[in-house]
Amino acid sequence: MTKNSAVKILWLAAVLFVAGCTTYQTSWDHRVGVYTYDQAVKEFGPPDKQAKLTDGQTESEWISRYNTGTVGVGTGFFSGPAGGGVMASTPAYRESKLILTFGTNNVLSAWTRN
Repeated sequence: MTKNSAVKILWLAAVLFVAGCTTYQTSWDHRVGVYTYDQAVKEFGPPDKQAKLTDGQTESEWISRYNTGTVGVGTGFFSGPAGGGVMASTPAYRESKLILTFGTNNVLSAWTRN
């Protein structure tokens, strides 16, 4: 195998890897009127929050947290053969909320995501 063909194979593998890692986006607009509360529980598990509205609808919220790494702040010193330092770190995450509103018949009537 030549070096050129090895590079091509690596590029192809990288492209396929990135394509495979893209997030599948649900088309919620197409689910309004046909998607049921039971289907949502089967797909996402029980909701994190739920409230019954005065008009009889049910608003359910699913929360997802994504780890985005660790944020660290530190300082240090070095003198001769010895050194020292202090560092503090906290985990960082991003939160996403999916709010689905189901009508009195338990069919999806509205949705929001933030």
